[in-house]
Amino acid sequence: MNLPNALTVGRIVASPFVAMLPFFPSWQLRMLGFWLFIAVAVTDYYDGKIARTRNLVTNLGKLLDPLADKLLLTATLIPMYLIQGQIDGSALATTGGSGATIRDFRFETPVGRYGFPLWVIAVVLGRELFMTIFRQLAARRGVIIAAIGPAKWKTGFQWTWVGAAYFWFAALTAAHGYAWLNEPAWRAWAWLNGTIGVVTMFAAIALTLYSLALYMKLYAFKSGPSRNE
Repeated sequence: MNLPNALTVGRIVASPFVAMLPFFPSWQLRMLGFWLFIAVAVTDYYDGKIARTRNLVTNLGKLLDPLADKLLLTATLIPMYLIQGQIDGSALATTGGSGATIRDFRFETPVGRYGFPLWVIAVVLGRELFMTIFRQLAARRGVIIAAIGPAKWKTGFQWTWVGAAYFWFAALTAAHGYAWLNEPAWRAWAWLNGTIGVVTMFAAIALTLYSLALYMKLYAFKSGPSRNE
């Protein structure tokens, strides 16, 4: 097994831990989940780059890389929805300090709180499922669908949004435990992180739909060998 494939396997192995750590009541474990996500997201970029630049592209890598991508996406969005999607449904207890229970993990912004509605996860995961099936059908016609620019930007905004949410889970838990919630510095930081999370969430959704429309325009009725779009 070469280095890119080993990194891909590492992403697959790490994804269940990325999914589980935000549910622990300790801010330290939630922060570990954030840093583990960052490590996995970085390898998502570098395994493909190493494979291309060192001519290490293999059939195994072509099989595992999309699997690792979909697994990581599912392992982050579903926990985020369960934690941020409801105000009272999550109720994840904090540790230390007052020992209070946090019932609202929505992003805080200067104009209000924003969570993770069900339609967002339906759009993002629905698009990924559709594109997986569409790619397989296209491959049967001899068409290889290459990644396009808007799809790459979509991934960048998506991972920024996920990172902001994962960091928020840990930081909010720590803020409750150490009584930082009334500090001006905390409020300013919470608004900054929340604004980043909300803006990148909606940017990712817009690019999700836009890139899907472009894929349909470029490949829906195409047959034969593909150009590298």
